[in-house]
Amino acid sequence: MTKEIYFILSLFLLVACRKDNIHYQQTPYILKIPSHFPPMPIPEDNPMTVEGVELGKKLFYEKKLSGDNTMSCASCHAPDKSFTDGQQFSEGIDGIFGTRNSMALINLGWNKFFFWDGRAKTLEEQILEPVTNPIEMHEEWKNAVEELSEDEVYRNMFYRAFNVVQFDSTHVSKAIAQFIRTMISGQSKFDVMYKYLNNYTLTPEEQLVYTTITPEEWAGYDLFNNLNGADCFHCHNGPLMQVQRFSNNGLDATFTDLGRGGVTQNPNDNGKFKIPTLRNIGFTAPYMHDGRFNTIDEVINHYSHGIQMSSTLDPLIEFAFQGGVQLDVQEKDLLKAFLNTLNDTAFINNPEFKE
Repeated sequence: MTKEIYFILSLFLLVACRKDNIHYQQTPYILKIPSHFPPMPIPEDNPMTVEGVELGKKLFYEKKLSGDNTMSCASCHAPDKSFTDGQQFSEGIDGIFGTRNSMALINLGWNKFFFWDGRAKTLEEQILEPVTNPIEMHEEWKNAVEELSEDEVYRNMFYRAFNVVQFDSTHVSKAIAQFIRTMISGQSKFDVMYKYLNNYTLTPEEQLVYTTITPEEWAGYDLFNNLNGADCFHCHNGPLMQVQRFSNNGLDATFTDLGRGGVTQNPNDNGKFKIPTLRNIGFTAPYMHDGRFNTIDEVINHYSHGIQMSSTLDPLIEFAFQGGVQLDVQEKDLLKAFLNTLNDTAFINNPEFKE
């Protein structure tokens, strides 16, 4: 072997080895967390990266995850409806309807459990279920991953996001979870009210919003936080407008859906459901786990006069014995005025969340 041939062969092997060992360095993703929010807990095994969020966004709108390629995550979680679908129950690919209302995807990075009954402990775990659910996307993960693997764009994106050549459902769920954690809502009129009352510095833009807050909205906020008023604050407070627990809020005296009790098999949990955030309430109708209320007015009427007694009723519903807090017409209007301050149009119109 001549020196020239030996040199060329050695150079070829060196280049080949370097190609086989290409390693993408992921770019850390910096979350845009509002100043009045707590830090978001991020799983150690799924750090936020620019590449992961980009992949997760594409997968969120990917219909290949469904059995007949007609449904994506966004089919039941649309941006303009604060990532709900506006239906009482969502329809799966086989024309079958579920039995619970599609939950809004808002500030989920701070949630400690998922689904109305809390059966998933992590966001990553929650994302895995709808794909294989026979009344939702009705697909096997093996098939979905194989179909994604046939796409060169996806192969490259998974490699950049996770440094893997062969990816699986775990990588899919991690990517979508990263994208969902970026869905932070914190630019409503309520946020300005909250920041002002808690001595946070307002930005120039927020100072302008502050001047538009009406006396009715302030009065509604007072009612919301008043034990002898609307008495809402036990379950909905803080910047997230959500308490991390389950509650039987007096919808029924007997239960056709056991809620949390169906998961724990504990009778004391029957009729209890995850307390949702009130953020963007104006965009997320219908309301409750079964979507029984079509309007905010119906929700207010329930807590005013419609509480049903049962053995697992939340003890924090102070005036259950009289059917509710008994708000009059004016008080209901004031409360509704405040609830509408929770609507965040910047969130539903954010191009970073859209396809």
